[in-house]
Amino acid sequence: MTGSITGLTIGSLRDGATHAIRSSDLDEKIELAQETARRWHERRLSLRSPLDPDLPERPGRPARPELVPPRATEKRSLHTLPGRIAMLHALAHIELNAVDLALDIVARFASEPVPHSFFDGWMQVAFEEAKHFRMVRDRLKALGADYGDMPAHDGLWQAAHSTRNDLTARLAVVPLILEARGLDVTPSLQDKMRETGDIESADVLKVIYEDEKGHVAVGAKWFRFLCAREKKDPAATFKDLVRANFRGALKAPFNDVARAEAGLTPSFYRSLTSTSS
Repeated sequence: MTGSITGLTIGSLRDGATHAIRSSDLDEKIELAQETARRWHERRLSLRSPLDPDLPERPGRPARPELVPPRATEKRSLHTLPGRIAMLHALAHIELNAVDLALDIVARFASEPVPHSFFDGWMQVAFEEAKHFRMVRDRLKALGADYGDMPAHDGLWQAAHSTRNDLTARLAVVPLILEARGLDVTPSLQDKMRETGDIESADVLKVIYEDEKGHVAVGAKWFRFLCAREKKDPAATFKDLVRANFRGALKAPFNDVARAEAGLTPSFYRSLTSTSS
């Protein structure tokens, strides 16, 4: 079943996901991501169709923000308004990339022999990442800023590009490294926001943190599924894939409790750290 949204017809799950990735209009991208998720969860879309467009090399983006190397982005104290805005801007950029990453895993791997519940999980992730981006952007606007006002880095999409031909590697790098990192750092960011009196921003971070536990759990579930199907040890496979596809060591400290709740136990990541802890 097809349906129109923002002038486009959604012909299948892969079609809707691809159009959302391609869109450089951020409001349209978010709307398309969430509407495609709704229609998929209501079983109003097929998984794919012969007319689905090709995936782009890069997701659609507006002219701003300027993309720079990670070390060229500014770090400021959260105890100042410019510092809080800079942190929220960086978070908005992460959440926008997370929308495209969730959509990409659906569209890119739509022909993989996995259950339909695989796509259920990732479209729920896409829906929630779109919600996060909208929440953070709204908070930026309330503080007199907007997404695009500051430079941002491109490391997240580079991680997706390097794992574009291997679903197991994609699961290892994106949810089990990049998203899991959010479980490590977000609680302290929440605390710092509350210390400064910025309760509204802290509340946004709390929503994101609770949702991200589920996102890491989706990644861990399907990573373990693929390893079991190939009769591979998940922790050993994870280490091999990280060494092959991720630059640099993983950084402690880790939120071991939240990671374990999501199915990511210390046996996966402790030996990959830059400092033993």
